[in-house]
Amino acid sequence: MTPCTELWVDRSNFRKTKIVNEPLRSIDNGEIVVAIDKFGLTANNVSYAVSGDFIGYWKFYPATDNWGKVTVWGCADVIESRSDEIAVGERLYGFFPMSSHTILQPGKVRDDSFIDVAPHRKELPGTGLYSTYRRTQNEPEIVQQFENERCLLFPLIATGYVLYDYLKDNDFFGAEQVVIGSVSSKTGFGLATLLHDDTKVSQKVVGVTSERNTGFVDSLGCCDQIVTYGNETEIDPALRTAYVDMSGDVKLTRALHNHVKDNIVESSMVGASHWEEGGKAGDLPGAKPTFFFAPAQIAKREKDWGPGVLMMKAMEATFTISGKVKNIIQVEWSKGAEAVDQSWHNLLDNKVPGSVGIMASLLSEKE
Repeated sequence: MTPCTELWVDRSNFRKTKIVNEPLRSIDNGEIVVAIDKFGLTANNVSYAVSGDFIGYWKFYPATDNWGKVTVWGCADVIESRSDEIAVGERLYGFFPMSSHTILQPGKVRDDSFIDVAPHRKELPGTGLYSTYRRTQNEPEIVQQFENERCLLFPLIATGYVLYDYLKDNDFFGAEQVVIGSVSSKTGFGLATLLHDDTKVSQKVVGVTSERNTGFVDSLGCCDQIVTYGNETEIDPALRTAYVDMSGDVKLTRALHNHVKDNIVESSMVGASHWEEGGKAGDLPGAKPTFFFAPAQIAKREKDWGPGVLMMKAMEATFTISGKVKNIIQVEWSKGAEAVDQSWHNLLDNKVPGSVGIMASLLSEKE
């Protein structure tokens, strides 16, 4: 039996964690065991925890009682297989738990991907996105060279790309400016960069961030205006505004809505980097704040453009933006359960600056 190390999080108190060392069960016909040697750890994973019950992220890799396994994007090697189509030694990229190992059940196998068809996943959201695993050795070599960027940036910039597409697809709801809350987040600056660099987008791009991250955001050159928290009145209230919030800070949402008032024509809630500042916004002037569910826009584009086209565009955008920020974002490694646990708490406490990307591993150095 394969020994496995996992970091579990209390679903009602994210700061309460425990390290679990238990062997995996024996696998059945059609299943594989993978060793997860790297995954990205960002504020996005905090958002997965915050919306874990609402969206269903806890259900992808169920734990017991009130514990949950936070989902991450990472890379893994197949170390045991009872699947006729997936061989030992294959390299995978996809949606994993914060674990050293896990079990998958490949189905709908293609040359470059498969779907995890474990029965408990059938009713989960965004199955095409979150249950697809890329067989990276069958992908272009250039893609294989960007593993860290793929773990850290792709799911976030991909979300930024889907938001960018959503805004364009809806003619920005008539907005003249796009205000991005927590623009220093990777999804935030991804969206800002896509909007700012698109010559066909005339909307003003306004980023809201902390004093600490102002220099970082400025170095990216992705905003027409940078505003720090508490200074929302610097935003022009006379312009029709689409608000995209990565912070989950209800006080920021209230401040912006009450400042811009009826000129808020769209208000999309995306992330939760300021997760403890959440709550119900109440009745506010302007468009009602609504949760943005990326798989819905992806599904729309699957019908409009065909399967995989939007995600291919998102992948191309990730490579472009990764090239722009590779000398700006510093990658730091957290190896081992205690180090990963500390990084998780640092994210919860908002101690990780936007200029840092955390790569993590719970796999033993011997494996």
